Amino acid sequence: MTHRILLVEDSKEIHQMVTQALGSTVEIDWAETIKAAETAVDSNQYSMVLLDVELPDGNGIEFCGKLQSTMPNLPVFFLTSHDQLSEKVLGFSAGADDYISKPFNSFELKARVEAKLKKIDLTKKSSDVLKWKELTICHSKQEVQVNNGEDFEPVELTALEFKLLTYFAARPQVVIPRDEILDAIWGKDIHIYSRSVDTHVSKLRKKLGPASDVIESIRGSGYKFIPSK
Repeated sequence: MTHRILLVEDSKEIHQMVTQALGSTVEIDWAETIKAAETAVDSNQYSMVLLDVELPDGNGIEFCGKLQSTMPNLPVFFLTSHDQLSEKVLGFSAGADDYISKPFNSFELKARVEAKLKKIDLTKKSSDVLKWKELTICHSKQEVQVNNGEDFEPVELTALEFKLLTYFAARPQVVIPRDEILDAIWGKDIHIYSRSVDTHVSKLRKKLGPASDVIESIRGSGYKFIPSK
């Protein structure tokens, strides 16, 4: 996976140093002001932000706080000449993941950034695949495999059936009403009968074969996903 990083820094020299240190392993976008950074974050998906404290149009610590309030899972590394302990405390209090003082060592910067990106990849990988005794679901590949008693074998599902299964799988042990399933899978503007859910669930359970019992019908209400631990 190629990661994309936003560098918020008004120094061309620092931009060149960061690019030399990281450019071979990640894509780097450069914003020289907070305003430009806000536009970039709104328009793109970043794995990380490298952020200076002193910027032409504002304070990086305040911008970090705003980012964390709206994108709490976006890692922020401060890259700044402010190396006082009080400044570092403010940075971490604003939600920063790391604080690197200038002048910095290129190898250290690369090592710290790569370590964080590796953790991000591992987290995504672990959350991408859901596995139980009866079946496994891989979101990125949209693949489902069912335990036939001897091994796991792939099951061919339609896009709608896969969406329905993953919706159930994200809510184990929870009774989900038919109307709620309709709104989530088909949308509130699509007018179909709630009993249509039964037809689609029936087809899905048939395809799941030996794993069909993971979807339990709750009489008069809806369905519950009950896999083994």
